[in-house]
Amino acid sequence: MKRILSTISVVLILTSCASTIKTTITNQEKTLTTNDKVAFLDMNHEVPENAIRIGNAKFGDSGFSTDCGFNSNLVKARKIARENGANIVKVTESKKPDLWSSCYRIKIDFYKYEGDINSLPQYQLQIN
Repeated sequence: MKRILSTISVVLILTSCASTIKTTITNQEKTLTTNDKVAFLDMNHEVPENAIRIGNAKFGDSGFSTDCGFNSNLVKARKIARENGANIVKVTESKKPDLWSSCYRIKIDFYKYEGDINSLPQYQLQIN
């Protein structure tokens, strides 16, 4: 019984430290490789006209979240994008950490773009 309670406690502690991610994929494409570039478009960047929307995600705070800064969330979003065939990650809403949350809360749209993503003005990911 103690072993079961210990296991449940460890699982709860590990999962409660993760930020919440709610993803909705409406038009899944072929998975991209880690070599395929993904562009990050901030709120002030425009999505190209002929890009196809793949889905969206919402990054939130579980109450005990860690590793939920703006760039950390974008790294997680890039992984979701590649898994679903999107090569553009577009930030549509961003809330900075405040008194109520220690995390960035962001909303993202995922797009598939057949053009040259290197030519798009984009956010440069900051990785320490």
